[in-house]
Amino acid sequence: MRSEFYLEGLTCANCSEKIARRVSEEPGVIQASLSFATKKLIIDSNKPIQPGVIEQIANTIEPGIQLIPSADFDHQDEAGTSYVVWRILGALVLFGLSYVLTPVAVPLLLTAYLLVGYDILWRAISNIRHGQIFDENFLMSIATLGAFAIREFPEGVTVMLFYQIGEYFQDRAVDHSRKSIADMMNLRVETVRIVEGDSTRLISPEQVEVGDRIVILPGEKVALDGFVESGQSHMMTANITGESLPRYVQSGDELRGGFVNEEGTIEMVVDKVYAESTVAKILELVETAANKKAKTEQFITKFARVYTPIVVGLAAAMAILMPLIMNQPFHIWFYRALVFLVISCPCALVLSVPLSYFAGLGAASKHGLVVKGGNYLEALEQATTLVVDKTGTITEGVFQVTQTHPEVDVSEAELLEAAAMVEAGSNHPIATSIKLAFGKDLPIIPVTDYPGEGVVSHSGIAAGNDKLMQRLGIDYSERDLIGTIIYVAKSDRFLGSILISDKVKENIPPVMAGLHREGIERIIMLTGDHESVARFVARQTGIDEYRAELLPQDKVTITEQLKQTYPKGKLVFVGDGTNDAPVLARADLGVSMGDIGSDAALEASDMVLMRGRLEDLLAGFSIAKFTKKIVWQNIILSIGIKLIVLGLGALGLASIWAAVFADVGVALLAILNALRILRFHPPQV
Repeated sequence: MRSEFYLEGLTCANCSEKIARRVSEEPGVIQASLSFATKKLIIDSNKPIQPGVIEQIANTIEPGIQLIPSADFDHQDEAGTSYVVWRILGALVLFGLSYVLTPVAVPLLLTAYLLVGYDILWRAISNIRHGQIFDENFLMSIATLGAFAIREFPEGVTVMLFYQIGEYFQDRAVDHSRKSIADMMNLRVETVRIVEGDSTRLISPEQVEVGDRIVILPGEKVALDGFVESGQSHMMTANITGESLPRYVQSGDELRGGFVNEEGTIEMVVDKVYAESTVAKILELVETAANKKAKTEQFITKFARVYTPIVVGLAAAMAILMPLIMNQPFHIWFYRALVFLVISCPCALVLSVPLSYFAGLGAASKHGLVVKGGNYLEALEQATTLVVDKTGTITEGVFQVTQTHPEVDVSEAELLEAAAMVEAGSNHPIATSIKLAFGKDLPIIPVTDYPGEGVVSHSGIAAGNDKLMQRLGIDYSERDLIGTIIYVAKSDRFLGSILISDKVKENIPPVMAGLHREGIERIIMLTGDHESVARFVARQTGIDEYRAELLPQDKVTITEQLKQTYPKGKLVFVGDGTNDAPVLARADLGVSMGDIGSDAALEASDMVLMRGRLEDLLAGFSIAKFTKKIVWQNIILSIGIKLIVLGLGALGLASIWAAVFADVGVALLAILNALRILRFHPPQV
């Protein structure tokens, strides 16, 4: 079973990993993951979870955390920041007075220190009681109290002030990034107008039940899925479908959460509760995705576990051994050790790297690509082979009968009727096109299906490709045409052939060229269609290779062969979320085209192109590469500046102030750098 909670009051990036690790050790817990970016804790267990126990664990690591069930969380920003500002301002006033009232300078400085840093000291003491020593509260407390011990009172106060100011701006930057990503998704609606008799009242979307009627005014966003009961309007659907033009809706038409009402007042009937709605699925995917960590994130987490103890150990050795080895005063090396203590917190790394991937997930979703984890976004950046299914991916998937070739003694109507009769019970796009061309409803008759060949009715009507005709021993007139050719026979008599054509989607050739520019070395198209059709489409679109006349199981075999042939880099398969589920599961990355509302598409794939456009996959490649670039910039920035300050500190050329900047200052810079991902604009096709 799965339990989901939000940790209100979580402010420490390094603590989030510790909390997840401790929760994972609880009896009955299979695994637990906590994303600092979203503050969401996901627990998979084989027995019910006790929220009180989880909250207690969280508070032993970071006091002040409140555990809120996912269903009860209101996604609002946390309050209480003004109190921190007043404490900082009060400490600044007392610090300034210490230079004026010199006789009482030390009491004023101590008061300023306690005012601005008492929460740090209290958390350090509390954490020590629970065995949590190597955290930023303990390290900052030891460093500042150590400065007091060598009578560097002004520096001790200033360092605590600088640290708290940096933490304040860091928290604001993190909150801003969370809000920016949420705003960029721009899907959630806080309240809806539910109809009650002759009036309406505002309630939360989560309170709406199936069958309830809600009113949507001009300019408002649709919160839930349903259909129009009364009224008419134009809806902007770009957030969900990618359509640039407004869609006209009237009574009986479908509405999706995320649509924006352009003009008239609409009354709709809800047919899905909020948890099952399109909006909820998208938001849930993006938030849950933050808990699936990329390999780079996992490496940084492991690095952080050993980095702090090593630097603290070096600080202790410096304070104790170096005065003896160098025959220098103790306080000189003690001060340098304090610099090491301050810089030993890995916050900039453990905060900025997950935040970068979270921003990348949000940016991808804005451009129509829902990625189910940071690990998949990282893998997308490493892809070198792209395998695509033809129908519905490269082509529109909307088949039309474009030619009929009845035999001399057979009419066109007779040919179409025979084909439509045997296809009456099928929902395959080709069957649908034949039935539309015939134009009349026919009863469903028993048939035998021959996968990859066609169908034969028990009354002797056959419709399929040349392989089916050969299987049945029917003398037929073979056609060499570009498209899907359906040969039709009745009672072993050949009636003629039907040409069914599909249209290549717009922008596919420039998308293929763009994918090559993004590092895709080879693009391979798979299809069950004829060799001539596959060759024609490949040449028309710039696809490198193709495999034609495939049975459904052949696609799985070929995908596995391609993975073995090209072991370097990742293999991405793009296809239909329902029909191509086995192939999507075998690929390194499975990308399903189409409907975000389809449970099959969401379950089968690692990514969903919710607008059904390959242009969005190209944008995803660009975003993945830019995200990886930002991640490495932040890693180099964080580690590089820390190493520089550590070196300068060992030489006595860096103060504790510089160490604080290398901690919270660099963390702030890394966060701001991560936010650049939200403003990234992929190249246009």
